[in-house]
Amino acid sequence: MSTDTHPPVNAQTAADMSGDDGFQVSGWVDAIGGFINRHKDLWIKIGNWETKMLSVAICDVSVNQPIYVTGLARSGSTILLELLAESNSAVTHRYKDYPLIFTPYFWNWFLNRVPTEEAEAVERTHRDGIMVTPESPEAFEEILWMAFFPQLHDASKSSVLNNHTSNAQFEAFYRDHIRKLLAIRRGGRYLSKGNYNVTRLEYLLKIFPDARFIMPVREPSWHIASLMKQHKLLCEGERRNPRALEHMRRVGHFEFGLDRRPINVGDNAGIDQVVSLWESGNEVEGWARYWSHIYGFVADRLAANAQLREACLIVRFEELCRVPWETIPSVLNHCRIHNADALTAKWVEKVHAPSYYEPSFSEEEFETIDRLTQPVADRFGYAKPGLRRFRGWLT
Repeated sequence: MSTDTHPPVNAQTAADMSGDDGFQVSGWVDAIGGFINRHKDLWIKIGNWETKMLSVAICDVSVNQPIYVTGLARSGSTILLELLAESNSAVTHRYKDYPLIFTPYFWNWFLNRVPTEEAEAVERTHRDGIMVTPESPEAFEEILWMAFFPQLHDASKSSVLNNHTSNAQFEAFYRDHIRKLLAIRRGGRYLSKGNYNVTRLEYLLKIFPDARFIMPVREPSWHIASLMKQHKLLCEGERRNPRALEHMRRVGHFEFGLDRRPINVGDNAGIDQVVSLWESGNEVEGWARYWSHIYGFVADRLAANAQLREACLIVRFEELCRVPWETIPSVLNHCRIHNADALTAKWVEKVHAPSYYEPSFSEEEFETIDRLTQPVADRFGYAKPGLRRFRGWLT
């Protein structure tokens, strides 16, 4: 299994995928997902009504040591999510949870009672070897964030939510949403993957002081090659299937595709430059500046906040691939997961570097990437820019 991952193009269940074009969105998913997206306030009320109806069922359920996997797409976050999802008592969102995200308990109560045939695993649309079913873990909580923070994906504004952020309605709804997932799935730990949580670490730590964060980071030239490859794939798929573009907007995936939107960490001029480079077709420099924009912000916050630094583990993609027998236990131990030996033994055989592509940049493009990313890359243990382009090389 390749560790070169990103949230699935189709947030619908794998059972809804049809034909060779995984970008197709079924009619019922499009209709119901669209209705919910247009009436978020109504569904927040319905979600709160669900919580009230379940007051007895969830009265003893609490959110303890939630685990968050976050970082730029294509950094290895999905494989880390799948690894952690197999730990005892971990509860995640799954493919089948969409589109009724706001009412997880009643929706899953219904699904658990509907006769279904066992779904065959299919390769997700990323064409990266990761096989999924309706039961596979997936990133969906962005739908909730967008309902309460509607400007989060406006690239002209900062997306940072920190320990000064306060939104009592969201915090109550979010906590109750997690409690309902824990109750219906009879688990003890909430596990989330969300690329956009990279700018919300301090806010999440304010809400859940015992949270644990796993952040994958990847050597820039390989990372940028993967980002560019995925962007091209999504653009082509969305042109063929207009429903897919609307679907991506509804579920909060703006990393790639025809409505690509960068995350603004508070540097408006820097983001304007990234967008301008992308619009002019200079993908390499645009992504290089964006990589430094995001991970420079992360490095600064970790340096400034000791509590966050203790709660967050940086996982270098190359180490995960090269020495999984060392990296996987460190991930599990950081997350305070106890069945580390069994999980490590299983997953060391699955993890390997991608073999289905490699960077094809010119020397000038490699030099551009090195020049723009080296100061930040050095802060994460990458050095000697002329060598960093080779797979698996790590200081």
